[in-house]
Amino acid sequence: METRPAQKQRIVLVDDHEVVRLGLKALLDRHPNFEVVAEASNAREAVERVAAYNPDVVVMDIRLPGGSGIEACQEIAEKFPQTRVIMLTSYAEDEMLFSAIRAGAAGYVLKQIGGDDLVRAIEAVSRGEALLDPAVTQRIFQEVRKAAREEEASAFSALTQQEKHVLLLVSEGKTNREIAKALFLGEGTVRNYVSSILSKLGVSNRAEAAAYAVEHNLRDYL
Repeated sequence: METRPAQKQRIVLVDDHEVVRLGLKALLDRHPNFEVVAEASNAREAVERVAAYNPDVVVMDIRLPGGSGIEACQEIAEKFPQTRVIMLTSYAEDEMLFSAIRAGAAGYVLKQIGGDDLVRAIEAVSRGEALLDPAVTQRIFQEVRKAAREEEASAFSALTQQEKHVLLLVSEGKTNREIAKALFLGEGTVRNYVSSILSKLGVSNRAEAAAYAVEHNLRDYL
């Protein structure tokens, strides 16, 4: 049975430097499954080329005249969701990285990437995978961890320090009497604290408050 050749991935190259585009085209044209169907030198041309050629992948410099590559990426992602965008950059800049991800980029790689690695990046995003250059992946993880910790900390921002201590003991299954003894408080005071905690956290009972405390790692903020 005769097998059909693999359908070529149609690619648009976007860079304001002609030499860069020529180099990328020469590299990608050697690949039997790639076809560079168009080129653009600025953000507006990039969107126009995508509209005209309906490519599978756009390889685009993040810094472009007439609007940034990030703006062009966002417009392409909104208008042509079937087209995947790989952002190229000379520097691993944190703000640019996160802006590109928010704009809908499927890949983010440094221009120092080797030819074989760029080919693999295009193949990966063509399969629907997301791809980050290893040089910036660690930055992503650091930012995600930071955001998670900030979110956890904000989860208890409405509570006073004493209320946090009371909540911790509630999460350990202590009764009001046991909490009062541990914190040298009256039982009535503890009841008031617990009522205030439930109200501030928007939960209806001690079990939900305890689950909330565990989920958001209360112990780390005492």
